[in-house]
Parts: sequence; C-alpha cells; structure tokens
Amino acid sequence: MKILVTGAKGFVGKNLIAELKNKGYNDIFEFTRESDPSLLEKYTKECNFVFHLAGINRPQNENEFMEGNFGFTSRLLELLKKYRNNAPILITSSIQAEKDNPYGRSKKAGEDLLFNHYFETDAKVYVYRLPNLFGKWSKPNYNTVVATFCHNIARDLDIQINNPDLELKLCYIDDVLEEFLSALEGKPTVHEDFCIVPITHNIKLGDLAELIKSFKESRTNLSILNMEDELTKKLYSTYLSFLPEDQFSYDLKMNCDHRGSFTEFMRTPERGQVSVNVSKPGITKGNHWHHTKNEKFLVVSGEGLIRFRKIDSEEIIEYRVSGEKLQVVDIPTGYTHSIVNVGESDLVTVMWANECFDPEKPDTYFVEV
Repeated sequence: MKILVTGAKGFVGKNLIAELKNKGYNDIFEFTRESDPSLLEKYTKECNFVFHLAGINRPQNENEFMEGNFGFTSRLLELLKKYRNNAPILITSSIQAEKDNPYGRSKKAGEDLLFNHYFETDAKVYVYRLPNLFGKWSKPNYNTVVATFCHNIARDLDIQINNPDLELKLCYIDDVLEEFLSALEGKPTVHEDFCIVPITHNIKLGDLAELIKSFKESRTNLSILNMEDELTKKLYSTYLSFLPEDQFSYDLKMNCDHRGSFTEFMRTPERGQVSVNVSKPGITKGNHWHHTKNEKFLVVSGEGLIRFRKIDSEEIIEYRVSGEKLQVVDIPTGYTHSIVNVGESDLVTVMWANECFDPEKPDTYFVEV
C-alpha cells in the first residue's frame, strides 16, 4: 500500500509516520510545505490512501487560514480526480469547525470539500473533528496548551492561566494513531457524520497546570504519581519529552558513612518506597524488626548473608545471596533481621518497603539478631 501523508513534518504527521513504519508500512509519500509542488502530482496519482494532516493553526494573517485549510485541500482533491484516484482520504479537522471564527470557518470549508468529494466520486472520506491533542513532538506556543505548560514548567518559565476553571477536552497522540490505523484498515469509529477518536480526557486548566508542576516536583520529593490514571500516565510521558537535553538526569540524596550508603530512589503513597543500600565489606546493617512494615531485599552486586530471628526465639535463619543469582528475599514482620557483606566488594541491595518512611511512626525496633 502506498500512503500519502500531507503535513508529514507536523506534530501528528511525525508520530503517524513513525507508527506506520513500526507496523511495516514503508511505501510512504511524505509531503510538506517545503516539498516540490510537482511531487503532489506523482503522489496523488499513485497513492492508495491519503492522510491529509496539513493545515494552518497560527498564521501571520487570517487570510492564511482559508488558503491553508481550504485552498490546499481543494488542490489535493482536484489532483485525485484528475487521475481518477478514489483512494480513501482521512482529514484532520477540529472541534473549532463548529464555531464562527476564521480558523473554524476554514476547517469547516475543508470538511465540506471532503464530503462533496465523496458525493462526486464515491471515495471513502473520514473527517475527524479532533479536540486538543497532546503528546511527544508537539510544539509549545503552537499545537497545544499541554506542550506550552510542559515546556515552560520544565524550564522554570512562567505560565499564563486566565481561567483556571476552563474545562479542556484532551486527546493523546497514541490514541489518535490507534484510531487512524483502524481507519486505514477501513474500520473508523463513526459518530453521526464524523469520525472520532473514542478515548478523550477532560480536565480543568488549573488542575492541568498543577498536575504538570507535580511532575517537576517529583524529582525532589521522589514521588511517583498514580499511573493507574490514564491521563496522568499520558501527561507524564509527554512532560518527559520536553525535558531540556542537559537535564535528563537528577541527583539523589545519598546518606553516606563509613559503612556505605543508603539512598531513597522513589516514593509512592499507595505502594511504598524503593531504596538502594550499599554496604562495605564486613559491614552489618539492620538488626531491627517491624510490627507491620515489610520489605523485599534484592542483592544486585556482591555477596551477602541475610539473617533472621523471631524475636521470641533463639533460632537463627540464614539466606546467602549474591548478585550472580538475582533472588528476592521477603522480610516478614516479627523477625529481627540483618544483612552482612560477606564478600570482598561492595554489597548493593535494592530494598522495597510497603510504606514510605515516616519519622513520626517508624515502626522500627532495634534488636540484635
């Protein structure tokens, strides 16, 4: 299948082409504003499907709306008719097409051209009135408020919120791609006269800003937000794509002494925390027990001995662990326990606890094994 993609270098176009290639579609005609206009003749003659994504969002003057969103669409359809090519056409319109403003009128005019093309040629047309899209490779101050907020917050720049209670309807780029690939296979999601992306999310503008700010703060408070919430998960992935390239990494606070170090890695309110413990050769750490707090130890480097004793017993239980064989050891409640570095190199242990450490309620009682 030969697929024509107009607006190939735009936000949706770049994502779509990458996913088409992932799915094995390699015969893709990429047409952009910078392409030789004569290429459109060749592409419209040979293509088997058209993703018409090209459009004008923020022109220098209002006349460019109609020229870009109506004029180019008209040219595209004329060429398809010229070569008697009845390939299906998918066009990205906007929910703004329902409004009487220059942008909305231009998008509505483009829609009407597509519907007329269907009546004249019987070619399948898929008109998608898209809400606010967000995701990687979008442009701040151009595509979406999400991109602007992510870009600015990641760089400690101010953001502007005129109405924090403004309700936004958002749609994630991966959900758009999944729907577009379904349309490519002739299975679009249709609602009345238009096609839709079935998965959307609603959020108030002020809440959106606070959520994205929390992503930045998570580097210092080590929090991991609830990724069971689909919008949070998608927004966090988008935020990471806007990190400055010299700020992909961040430091953790290492609590160091002569024995080694202990470093918290991440904290979650509902699933506890993860830390990294480093012990020097011959060092013993632990020798405490818990009522309710429980842990999992995973030695990833070095050799260690984990020892247990039920606090009302004299029997000592031992587990020898090594980075050569990754093995999780559960730390049950009611057992005092310790971990000893019995090797010649540093012992590195990843430790998970079912609750974040609270100095007011540590649930930790020191007793020698």
